[in-house]
Amino acid sequence: MNTGTVYTETVIHSAPEAYAKDVPYQTVIVTLDGGGRVTGRILGDRVSIDDRVIEAEGRDGVPYFRKQAGDSPMRDLS
Repeated sequence: MNTGTVYTETVIHSAPEAYAKDVPYQTVIVTLDGGGRVTGRILGDRVSIDDRVIEAEGRDGVPYFRKQAGDSPMRDLS
């Protein structure tokens, strides 16, 4: 499983039709510990820039990350 640090993030409130049922959802660019950056989505608690994340799963080639234990408390997506 990949781990890394959130480089940037945004919450999607108005999505294309194929993803409309998922809103709001959070996308991130993660700086991986092993080098490089990857774009993915967040499962569970919202993350902020510099939070530590771990890859939880992949769906259709998209990595999904979760906040690593011990990071800041959950923030509202609204």
